[in-house]
Amino acid sequence: MTIYETERLVVRDWTEDAADLARVWEIYSRPEVAHFLSAPDLPLRGPGQAAELVRRWHARNRRFPAGYGIWAVQRRDDGEVVGTVMLKPLPGVDESELTGDIEVGWHLHPDRWGHGYATEAARGALARGFANGAEEIYAVVAPGNQASMAVARRIGMTPIGRRTSWYGGAELETFRSGR
Repeated sequence: MTIYETERLVVRDWTEDAADLARVWEIYSRPEVAHFLSAPDLPLRGPGQAAELVRRWHARNRRFPAGYGIWAVQRRDDGEVVGTVMLKPLPGVDESELTGDIEVGWHLHPDRWGHGYATEAARGALARGFANGAEEIYAVVAPGNQASMAVARRIGMTPIGRRTSWYGGAELETFRSGR
């Protein structure tokens, strides 16, 4: 199901289709992707874990308010999935609890870094979030992840320093965008 579209991209639900699962494996098994993510199950260690990850995303999407989720980013011209974009409530210090703060985030295959896909997908997610009624949206970035900090700035977000309010209290560079 298509969630939203941009000039070059279609943002849609991840599926358990073989091609989607292969792409999840290709992205999330890579140390350079997992390095900046605070998920203990990354990088994936076997292709079978891709289906488990997609199922967890689907379960999370059901917990989120309507209009929010974790989605595949696909190029319009050739259908290649380049990564993931998310617009979702941030988990709190107790990661089992969702906060009222909304996050925009992105994870792309390293072969697709530097092409503007993260920026384009994230801009679309911000627009969707504000259309859904969000007053402010955050991006949280692992310290040292200069590329993601640059994306946050390119989409007009303002750096507000490091915070420990989310993701189990991890110290994260925080960016904010408001209406």
